[in-house]
Order: sequence, then C-alpha cells, then structure tokens
Amino acid sequence: MKKPNIIVFFSDQQRFDTLGCNGQSLDVTPRLDRMANEGVNFKMAYTPQPVCGPARACMQSGLYPTMTGNFRNGRPLPPDCNSLARRLKAAGYTTGYVGKWHLASDLAGYSREQRLAGIDLERKPIPVERRGGYDGFWVASDALEQTSDSSGGYLFDADGNRVEFSGYRTDCVTDYALDFIDSWTNDRPYFLFLSHIEPHHQNNHDRFEGPQGSKEKFANFTPPPDLQPGMGDWETQMPDYLGCCNALDRNLGRVLDKLKQKGLYDDTIVIYTSDHGCHFRTRTHEIASNGTDDYKRTCYENTIHIPLVIRGPGFPAGLDDKRLVSLLDIPKTIAEAAGGDSCGMQGDSLLDFKKEWRKEVYIQISESYMGRAIRTDQYTYCVDAPNMHPWNDSYSDVYRDRRLFDNFRDPSQKNNLIDDPYYAEIKADLRTRLAGCAVQAGEKSFTILSNE
Repeated sequence: MKKPNIIVFFSDQQRFDTLGCNGQSLDVTPRLDRMANEGVNFKMAYTPQPVCGPARACMQSGLYPTMTGNFRNGRPLPPDCNSLARRLKAAGYTTGYVGKWHLASDLAGYSREQRLAGIDLERKPIPVERRGGYDGFWVASDALEQTSDSSGGYLFDADGNRVEFSGYRTDCVTDYALDFIDSWTNDRPYFLFLSHIEPHHQNNHDRFEGPQGSKEKFANFTPPPDLQPGMGDWETQMPDYLGCCNALDRNLGRVLDKLKQKGLYDDTIVIYTSDHGCHFRTRTHEIASNGTDDYKRTCYENTIHIPLVIRGPGFPAGLDDKRLVSLLDIPKTIAEAAGGDSCGMQGDSLLDFKKEWRKEVYIQISESYMGRAIRTDQYTYCVDAPNMHPWNDSYSDVYRDRRLFDNFRDPSQKNNLIDDPYYAEIKADLRTRLAGCAVQAGEKSFTILSNE
C-alpha cells in the first residue's frame, strides 16, 4: 500500500471559534469547513503549552516541553532530538519545512544584553544542525514576525540565502510551499510542515494585520461570550484577526487545489491546527509580578482550545470527534500514518478511533506564571507556583490552587470556583488527576496546597 503524503498546515494563535464548523457565524473559513465535511473535526482539541515555541517543540518532538527543555520561548530544540522529520525521513519520506520555526535561538531573555548573551538567530539563517532534522526543502525564519510584517519581508532558504517577498505574507509563504508540492512525484511519499504566523499579532506594530478590507469585511462580527466589553483590544482588533484567519483559509484552499491538480489529493493527509488560542489581552492583569503575557499563556478556554481538522486516508468523512485530544497527539499520529517509528512519543495516535481514550488533557504553563492545568470534559483546573520564576523555572515541588471552572455551567469561565466548598470533592479528584498527568509527562511528583 502506498504511503500517504502528509501536510501540516499550522497557524499561530488561532481561536477554536474562528471556524464556521465550530460556530463562527461569518464566512471566515469556507474551505476549512468543507475540509471538515470530508474528514474529522476534533471538537475538543487542546494545546499542551499555550506559548509559541513550546507548542512547536511538542509538534516536532512528540514530547512535553519539560522533556525537551523547550518550556518557554527562546529555547532551541535539542540537536539529538528524535524529531518528527528524522522519523519520517527514516520511513522513506522527503521532508520540507516552510515558515516560522521558533526553535533555533537560545536566549536568556529579550533585552539587548540578554540577546547578546545567548544565540540569537531570530533574524539570521538557521544552521542545518538547528533545523530539527529538516535537511531538504527549507524556506524559513526562526521568528517570522522579526523578519517580516504582513506586507513583506524575508526568510532564508536551505543554503542560508535571504529570500525576500512582497505582498500579503500568508500568500507569499504559501507560494514557497506550493513550489515544494510542485516537485512531488508519485514514486515516493512527502511530508510538508507549513508554519504560518497569522493570525498572530505583528509585534513591532502591536496589532493584528489582516488583508486590506478586513476591517470592513468582518466589522459585523458577533463578540465571543468570553470577551468582556472594555477589556483587552478585541473590540478594535477582531475584524483584522478574522481577516488573518480568512487569508489562511484561502491559502489552505490553494494547497488543496494544488494537490488536486497534481492528482495527489486522495493520497494526502492534510492536518490543520494551531499552536494556541487568543484571549485578546483580557487576562494580562492575572500574570505574576515577574511574568509576561500578551494574548495567551493562560489556562482559559480561549487560549488552550484549538482548531484541529484532519482529512485523508484513515480519517472518515464528516465525523465530529469529541475525544479530549492534544496537540501532542499529532506527531505520533503522523509517525504511525507514515509507517514510521513512534517509540518514545508521549501522545496517542488519533488514527485509533476504537481505543478507550483519556479523560483529560494535561497543560504546562510558563512565562505568565509557572503553572499546570488539566481540562476534562466538564472542568478546567489550574495550579501555579508563585515562588518560582515563570521564565527561568520549568518545575516546582509545590503548587497552589489557582483556578477551577465548571465549563458545563459556566462556558465563558467567568466564575472561579477554586474556594467554593460545593466543589471541594471535585477539586480533590482533579488534584489527584493532575498530579498523575504530571508523572506520566515525565515530571517529578509535587505537592498542591490550598489557595490562601
């Protein structure tokens, strides 16, 4: 049997509810909605780490961030990591990577002095040894937001040459991916990881940048119920944010059309997902005194709940899958779909639809505060370590209760029940489950104290 081609179409900071198939009322994602009808829409998909670099490390390694050392941004993927690219190459695949990498620099921090003290590759070519095993087709930048904005910029090719582009960034980055797909033949399998930065905000402009006309096209959006008027920047930024998502959808369509044009559509698994969601600066008042946050880095549903749609061989058409799945399940799924080695990966294969599935997703939190959380079908439970540094420390021996939400009764998570005596037994059970998840993730056992 011919091995399937595999494409990961990866967005950055995209909320679950931006998809029409997940409740978005505006016509933001028509191609993705159609793809969901042809495949599986995982309705309960979550990130194991709501920060860009750590989430990407999960995708490339199949391991929790604390296992690789990528528990925060500015940490390189270990050079000896048995990465997804290496596993697929061993299985006979030709691999390619396009877009944002975010796993090469080794930074002590983001000040000038801290950058000089570390290895800063955010605006430089990434050496082969820091590409996680992608030694073939390569057009990428470590921090795409640092080498471009929405209307132009540059990446680097496999030889380290600067590749400049002009035009809307999502379109131009997809152009490079289409160049790679154009080279595909029927005599071997291919793996492409296409990593976009949209709808992530443009750091140096401090705003979301959709294509021209986004403000008018998506002005009549319905405010998500978790976002409160007067808090954060969603009221002015949402139209452009949705414009970014619409541009991603249009470019997903270009990829799918290219596969059809080349007669490869039926033989290709296409995975659409994101690293984390977005709270639109509505939670920045909750960060630790020595922490930092802008749009993610929390346990809230709007930042941990992510889109995940998969179509292609092994994924039945028109299925809404309500298992609690993790971004960490995708690497193992890819390795097994490719007939490769998945030994040592910490996720579970999404291809096994009959397997008895887990009852919770485990989440590690850094940079805003040092925390741990689980999401069950009904509850979100989160603990933190206030005496630990959220940038420097990856683990604590002691945590305290921080958040408890009953998502059935309070889907917008406006009522923290952590001290509610009615939920004392439920909290005790969630404590035990969270501690068990931590051990399964490779962490040492720890103590959880009551909130005081």
